Amino acid sequence: MFFIVTCIGLVFGLSRVLQGMMQENVAPVSSLVINGNMPYTQRDEIVSAITRAKLDNFFQLDVNQIQRQVEALPWVYSVTVRKQWPNELRVYVEDQKPVAQWNRDFFINEHGTIFQAAQERVTHPLPKLFGPEGSEKVALENYRNLSELLTFIQSDISELVLTERFAWQLTLSDGIYLNLGREDRVKRLQRYMDAYPQIKAQQTEQQQVDYVDLRYDTGLAVGFKPKQQKDEHNGNA
Repeated sequence: MFFIVTCIGLVFGLSRVLQGMMQENVAPVSSLVINGNMPYTQRDEIVSAITRAKLDNFFQLDVNQIQRQVEALPWVYSVTVRKQWPNELRVYVEDQKPVAQWNRDFFINEHGTIFQAAQERVTHPLPKLFGPEGSEKVALENYRNLSELLTFIQSDISELVLTERFAWQLTLSDGIYLNLGREDRVKRLQRYMDAYPQIKAQQTEQQQVDYVDLRYDTGLAVGFKPKQQKDEHNGNA
């Protein structure tokens, strides 16, 4: 009998203790640890997102809610949130890794997914890719493949355009515009690379290569322009 009464007393006491701990302001989160790889997201933005959740009770704190709030920040790619007894919240943040600009207003990350975020936070140059909606993965894949080819002539792509008619146009880092057309883009780029020494040899002190049109079964057409003249090529094939 004494044992039963003792057990009932312990259960009742433990229940009262738990009820007390579940009340607000009894066990608040007082320590916040933020780590991760965050070259673009600012710590203040993360803190602001976290403090929109209730932090006044360690036991009632919803880590899933905090994770969603931090993930909603434009530069955040992934978030891990966990509670550390007795009063600490640990947050690990991984930022997006932009590998190119997409249609001027967006970025493409390393997985080919587009996202929108403040562009002024990127301080290093990125290639510019353009294309119809939903073609970002195709554009990025071709950018990577064509860029790998161009390393053999020590050149790279500063701008890639996939037109509405699915024709490919490149602007290289030296300003030369390549029109590859819709078919055999790798074969046509290889043709340009084979002719590259002869094309560059035709440049003079007064003129430089403006464009190379490769939309032919064989051969190519080369256009020149006066040096220092700036031009843009964003038209459709």
